[in-house]
Amino acid sequence: MDAVTPQSFDLVTIFRNADWVVKLVMIGLGVASLWSWTIIIDKLFRFTALNREADRFEDSVASGRSLEEVAQDAGERPTHALPRMLQGALKEWRDARAKGQATEGQTAFLIQRIDRHLDATIARENARVENGLGALAIVATASPFVGLFGTVWGIMQSFQAIAIQKNTSLAIVAPSIAEALFATAIGLVAAIPAYIFYNAFSSSAGKYAARLEGFADDLSTAIQRRLAERS
Repeated sequence: MDAVTPQSFDLVTIFRNADWVVKLVMIGLGVASLWSWTIIIDKLFRFTALNREADRFEDSVASGRSLEEVAQDAGERPTHALPRMLQGALKEWRDARAKGQATEGQTAFLIQRIDRHLDATIARENARVENGLGALAIVATASPFVGLFGTVWGIMQSFQAIAIQKNTSLAIVAPSIAEALFATAIGLVAAIPAYIFYNAFSSSAGKYAARLEGFADDLSTAIQRRLAERS
């Protein structure tokens, strides 16, 4: 057996000398960590952009300009949910107005159509912004247990080394124990950021959904007011 030196506990050396099972655990956890950080960075930019665009659009709506003018300025195919909701509601409104005077039943049916359109848009947008959060949850919950498996395997290797060498010296078991603890550390490094940002992004997604629902309620109320003025 090679002599144990301080260099034996260098992280690269520990990985290179690790048992193949522990190596697979370390590589898997490293990939999981990279995967979670890819999602984290994407979500950070995405939520920042979504809220910035929502602020800008809500300011346009609150500026006193007509809803039709605000919707037209958003373009034909806006990427943000708020202008899509506005354009869809106004389309339903224009279609109803083109048919002339509406009965009370037709007015109620129009409001239902608008509400269904708004609810469908909100549901699709929520699914889009929450995409990837499930992966963060998996990494956050599974990584510590995968790292623990590597730890248990490394300790088993330590006992095997004791049995083979017939020596309980710490120099015999230290490398395997170091591998085991390194696997645990990588599991925690993968799990902790995933857990923190999963909770943060879940909260952000909930606030964003509430924002869309609030805008939908205001928009539905504005359409109903217009319909009441026509009656």
